[in-house]
Amino acid sequence: MQRTIFNFILAMEGVKDNILRSVLTALGIVFGVAAVIAMLAIGTGAKQALLDQMKLIGTNNIVINSIVLKEGDGTGEATANTAQTTSGGNNASKEGKRPWSPGLTLQDVMAIQKVLPGVDKISPEVVEPTNLVQGGKTGKAKVVGITNAFFELNNLGLASGHFFHPEHLEGGKPVCIIGQTVQTRYFPEIDPIGKWIKCGTSWFQIIGVLEKRLASKESLENLGIRDYNADVYVPVTSAMLRLKNRARVTAAKIKQNDFDNDQNKSDEDSYHQLDKLVVRLEDSGTLQVSAEVIAKILKRRHKNLVDFEVEVPELLLQQQQKTQDIFNSVLAAIAGISLLVGGIGIMNIMLASVMERIKEIGVRRSLGAQEGDIVRQFLFEAVIISLIGGILGVGLGVIAAKLVSKYSDIPTLVSSWSIALSFGVAASIGLVFGLFPARKAAKQDPIKALRIE
Repeated sequence: MQRTIFNFILAMEGVKDNILRSVLTALGIVFGVAAVIAMLAIGTGAKQALLDQMKLIGTNNIVINSIVLKEGDGTGEATANTAQTTSGGNNASKEGKRPWSPGLTLQDVMAIQKVLPGVDKISPEVVEPTNLVQGGKTGKAKVVGITNAFFELNNLGLASGHFFHPEHLEGGKPVCIIGQTVQTRYFPEIDPIGKWIKCGTSWFQIIGVLEKRLASKESLENLGIRDYNADVYVPVTSAMLRLKNRARVTAAKIKQNDFDNDQNKSDEDSYHQLDKLVVRLEDSGTLQVSAEVIAKILKRRHKNLVDFEVEVPELLLQQQQKTQDIFNSVLAAIAGISLLVGGIGIMNIMLASVMERIKEIGVRRSLGAQEGDIVRQFLFEAVIISLIGGILGVGLGVIAAKLVSKYSDIPTLVSSWSIALSFGVAASIGLVFGLFPARKAAKQDPIKALRIE
């Protein structure tokens, strides 16, 4: 142990006497370790972002969004893929008017449940912008008509109260569940459970408050989802009965449509009863096939018109992850090359150091040092230089990861295990690439070494 400690002290002195050369030698390790830290930070951040997005959109989901056809839109191919089903086409109707379609309705929900196997849950959504009134305060918000499946599909829990009962859903009861933002604005100091809030022209009794959903604005925009904290949720039947049922035909609506046609105006209002439909499957392996089947079912029910889009968010995220993995592989290759170049630099400098210090080696051997002592001395020097590069590289890598996260849309996350791995790699490079110069130093003939001037 004493001999090992003595050899380590000699190695430290050797590095200290040539500190500038040691730092320059370690530059390859510095940039290599920094690249490793940055690569692992980007990879870990991307995986964490993917998990966060999966929590927001749920798993095994197929999303059907309604699209309002305009004048000149016609039939299109309802071929679902991992991106979306495109709407419309180039074939205008003979009269140049918007083709007729019943739109996305609750009957479509029943048809999908009846035809498509392996359906776990279906969540219809009706979104109506409206004015809220409570306690002298007014504001704008969205009232969302849903079923209890909505909360499960979106991983939403309750902070207080309870979800809708079956009689709420069947009878169109005036009840609602509010988000945390709504509670903060209209009920800042009191418990909202049991209180009433006016949505448009109808009053709804609050039976529950959602847990706060933490999500960045960028994530919500990228995934195309709303801020769940700012909405009011009512049973879908209540929304259609007490707010607005766009599928209902009235005399006033017929008269208005006739007026619009006479004036050659296009009706921009949504004719869809539902704005969105989310289908969760039991088996993720059938997502692509099921999306195609849903597209065909809806096209047939919508009079051969494609006024909807079908998306599979999970497959989209998987494609993004594959792209990210390729990017990470490129970074890994760059980091590996940098570490290899750094190791070769250490070997080169250590070989030059051996040639410069042959007389020192001869003196040590003549004073009783064994070959193992010389090996350990030069091996310690190589490892120390590598660890210096590792320390500087970790600092540079952490800074690089923060800069990438700050000035780009790429999330990064530096973990403790990535730092430990980088130190381990740096030490291993010192051992591997320092072993050959150390053995060469130990093999020097002490007699010849003492003769060298």
